[in-house]
Amino acid sequence: MTTAAPTAPAATGPQGTTARRLLALGRAEAVLLLRNRTALFTALLLPLFLVFTLKGTLSQQAESHPGLDVDSLLVYSSVGMMLAFVVYYNLTAAYVARRGELVLKRLRTGEARDIEIMLGTAVPSLALGLLMAAVIGIGGSVGLHLAVPVNPLLMLVGLVLVLATMIALAALSSAFTRTVESAGITTLPVMLIIQLGSGLFIPLEVMPSQLADVCRLLPTTPAFQLIRVGWFGTDGSAAATGFAGSWGAAGPHLVTGAVWLGLTVWAAVRYFRWEPRR
Repeated sequence: MTTAAPTAPAATGPQGTTARRLLALGRAEAVLLLRNRTALFTALLLPLFLVFTLKGTLSQQAESHPGLDVDSLLVYSSVGMMLAFVVYYNLTAAYVARRGELVLKRLRTGEARDIEIMLGTAVPSLALGLLMAAVIGIGGSVGLHLAVPVNPLLMLVGLVLVLATMIALAALSSAFTRTVESAGITTLPVMLIIQLGSGLFIPLEVMPSQLADVCRLLPTTPAFQLIRVGWFGTDGSAAATGFAGSWGAAGPHLVTGAVWLGLTVWAAVRYFRWEPRR
C-alpha cells in the first residue's frame, strides 16, 4: 500500500495566487518558444546580426560628426535593438499564435485575469530580452571601457517604461495581425519607428533639428532617451551632467513617455482580440 506524496501548501492571498498563475503561464509559453525554431531565430540570431551592422553605420556617421561617441552609442543602440526584436516583435507573434490556437479564449474561462494572461504570455520574451540586453550592455561596457552609469535609477525607470510600452504595442499590433506569418509586415511600421525614430540606427543629434524634435515625440523614443540619459548623463542634445542634473534632462522624456504609455495601454485594451475573427 502506498501513500500519496505530500504536496507543498498552496500560497495564500491574491498576491501568491497571481504569482503562481504568472509563473505557470510563463513556463508554458517558454516551452512553446523553445519548440519554435523560427521564433528562436528571430529572437536570438537576427538581433545579433543587426548589432554587427550598427558598428559600420555609426562609424560612417562619426566621419561627418567628429564628436559622436561611437562606442557608447553602439552599446546603447544594441541593447535597444535587442529589446525591440525579442520583446515587441516576438511577443506580437506569440499573442497572434495563442489567439489562433484558441489558447487565450480558453484561459479566460479559468481563474486567470486578463492582465495575468497578457503578462504571463510576455514573461519568456521579457526574460530573454532582459538577459540578452544585460549580456550586451555589461559585456560591451566592460569591453569598450565605458563609464559607469550616471543615474542607475533613471535607467531602471526608462527600462520599465520601454518594456511596458512594447508590451502594449505588441498587444495592439496583434489586433491587426491575422496570422503569425504576417507579423513581419504588420510590425514593420513600429519596428522602423523604434530603429530609426528612436535614435538607435541614426542618433538624434545627427538629424536635422526639426526632424529630431519630431522623433523625440514618437512612442518609444522618450523611454529609450531616459535610458541614455541615465546611462551617459545626456541624450545628445546637451553636455553630459551628473546624477542631479540628469533628472532635469530627463523631465520632458518622462512626461512624454508616460503619456504614450497611457495611450498605448488604452488602445491595447480597446482593440485587443481574444479569439480569431470569424
